[in-house]
Amino acid sequence: MGYMMLIVEPRGQREQRTPEEGRAVYQRMLDYAATLKARGLLNVAESLANDSRGTRVSARGGKPAFTDGPFSEAKEMIGGIFLLDCATREEALAIAAQCPAAEWATIEVRETAPCYA
Repeated sequence: MGYMMLIVEPRGQREQRTPEEGRAVYQRMLDYAATLKARGLLNVAESLANDSRGTRVSARGGKPAFTDGPFSEAKEMIGGIFLLDCATREEALAIAAQCPAAEWATIEVRETAPCYA
């Protein structure tokens, strides 16, 4: 069963780290992902660039609209994703609880499902 782990981190947090601290945090996440991959639980893991480099796209009435980040109304941003293949929701939650990012961010766990479910 598919589960998505969204790493929801406070905006501005990354800028407070030194480059060395940032690399150390990133390495912990790479090591964590490698462990999940070795266990056959990880499909995808990606870190996302700061939301100041993001763009929101919508299309209402056939007209596309683009809004460049940062998004002032947001106090948090999605900092990364993990797409897991777990037997149960409990297993996905246990994996999220072990994620190093849980120390500095919130891990949102969502089951993958069709939009009509």
